[in-house]
Amino acid sequence: MAADQPAVLHQGGREIRGGAQAKGTVVLARRFRGESHHKVDTKGRVSIPASFRRVLESSDPNWQPGDNPELVIVYGDHRRKYLECYTMEAIDEVDAKIDALQRGSVQRKMLQRMFHGQSFPTNVDETGRLVLPVKLRNKIDLEGEAFFIAAGDTFQIWKPETYEAEELATTEEWLDDLPDDFDPMEFLDGTGDG
Repeated sequence: MAADQPAVLHQGGREIRGGAQAKGTVVLARRFRGESHHKVDTKGRVSIPASFRRVLESSDPNWQPGDNPELVIVYGDHRRKYLECYTMEAIDEVDAKIDALQRGSVQRKMLQRMFHGQSFPTNVDETGRLVLPVKLRNKIDLEGEAFFIAAGDTFQIWKPETYEAEELATTEEWLDDLPDDFDPMEFLDGTGDG
């Protein structure tokens, strides 16, 4: 297969397009990795890192070469100070978990409000940019520059100053509380406290 051709596999009668790869019957989707700063213009247009666009493409079951991949931006309630961008596969997983909750339960209602009501379905435009509506930019006080950071099967968009003051400070504080010789890989082994 040519490098510029997306992988196409068939699993359980379903065609899967994009950069997804299969191992046996399990589809291994790519994950977002990295961080970067990008200019936001007055119309709310901001370029998405190229590697992030590839993940969006591989995780959108409707994407085909020449199409613009879809995603869902969850902006949440007043406590959330960033925009969380979900691939179509990731939001489908969240939706399935919400649907499994008891109909009418408080948990289901709250999660539906956050992931269905306080969200914005969109797509990447032809030039590799997102257009962030005024409501979303105002929600996180975003103007001039955006900070993108990967979070596995999602990525976040922050106002750079907010990220540094809150998220980065919390991470540094957490790391400072650990012993100097601590290896964070211990958490993956299930031997870490915390």
